[in-house]
Amino acid sequence: MSTELRINERIRVPEVRLVGPNGETVGIVPTDQALKLAQEADLDLVEIAPQGRPPVCKLMDYGKFKYENAQKAREARRNQTNVIIKEMKLRPKIDAHDYETKKGHVVRFLKAGDKVKITIMFRGREQHRPELGFRLLQRLAEDVTELGFVESAPKQDGRNMIMVLGPHKKKADAKIDAAAAKDAKMAQREAAVAEEQAERDAAHAAGPVAAKKERRRSENLDDDIDV
Repeated sequence: MSTELRINERIRVPEVRLVGPNGETVGIVPTDQALKLAQEADLDLVEIAPQGRPPVCKLMDYGKFKYENAQKAREARRNQTNVIIKEMKLRPKIDAHDYETKKGHVVRFLKAGDKVKITIMFRGREQHRPELGFRLLQRLAEDVTELGFVESAPKQDGRNMIMVLGPHKKKADAKIDAAAAKDAKMAQREAAVAEEQAERDAAHAAGPVAAKKERRRSENLDDDIDV
């Protein structure tokens, strides 16, 4: 429904098809009568279908209606998944350490539900060895196959070779999983802290008693008595 609906005295037609506050059909009634019913129920008369013959109006709390619609729109925007494409650049003769570092970034992006554009940059004579870049892209795709899939196969683009990886999980699902993992980690940390505190409390409670018992035994002993 539009937020610019006509309400109450702004409804100028002679009669309306009235719907009650709970969705029940009242029928076609004069607009004046519908306004009177709205006032008696401390509600608004809202035109929800102006194209009807006659227009359809409903008895409702218009302020509450607008607030709930605004809340729903805000929640929809919050849950909207914007497609984000991260980019990772590699050289065809990348060393093992750099490869693992770059792969780690790709894994992090895919876990977050983002697409990743992988670009192999060729320089000089490397441009005549496109198979090096192709094999590297294949290797990377296989290494992250549990998290993503090849959305756009490797293709040459000037001096570069490009491949796009898509995540198996949607952005919204990835956020939910990340939040759940964070909560679980926080719960484990709180449990560990509580356990440590309980151990300290137990040790503190047992310490003075043990010391007191030890002193009492030594004070009651006679030095001449052979234990």
